[in-house]
Amino acid sequence: MCTLIVRTGQPLTLMGVRDEYADRPWEGPAEHWPEYPGVIGGRDLKAGGTWLAVNPAARRAAALLNGHGRPAQETTKISRGDLALRAAYTGEMPDADLTRYDPFHLVLADLSRVRLHSWDGLRLTTSDLPGGTSMVVNSGLDPASERVVAYLPRFESAAEWGELINVEPSSDPGALIIRHELPDGRIFASLSVMEVALTPEGATYEFTDLTADRDG
Repeated sequence: MCTLIVRTGQPLTLMGVRDEYADRPWEGPAEHWPEYPGVIGGRDLKAGGTWLAVNPAARRAAALLNGHGRPAQETTKISRGDLALRAAYTGEMPDADLTRYDPFHLVLADLSRVRLHSWDGLRLTTSDLPGGTSMVVNSGLDPASERVVAYLPRFESAAEWGELINVEPSSDPGALIIRHELPDGRIFASLSVMEVALTPEGATYEFTDLTADRDG
């Protein structure tokens, strides 16, 4: 996932925009993982993990974004997609050998706090997100990001966020919903949007598939 917006308060709201190669197979949110009972998320069919996992019973969600830094060695590298599953299930940053993962940002949210865990290939840093509305992108909690500059004020002022994703995809660096045609002909684009709301009474998960021409 490439963009996550978080608004603290009641409800605690998260919106994630997943950018990925259009030909990478996936399926929509469900309880796909018997080893993590009750955890819901969309599943990456290539590696088996997820980009945003919700644990409704625990009023908890975890979102994974690719990060910048030193990549893991190809001979030992494993998919980052299990990290969000494990965090949503346990409520903790997974106890793992992080050197086997490419850089990432993992946001773990529950009703008590929202934590940002960032791994750059060399070290892990952890911080609490501030109150109010925040945007996390591939460069982290980065106020200089063109996307953050363009969209954070809009998310701060909008009562409902749905209208902000109802735009034509663009290759502009500041665009929220993107579509790039690469030199080899592959398409890298925003494939889906997830909005999660957590309250003491429960959790809601709204999923928007942006790929109108997907089979199935």
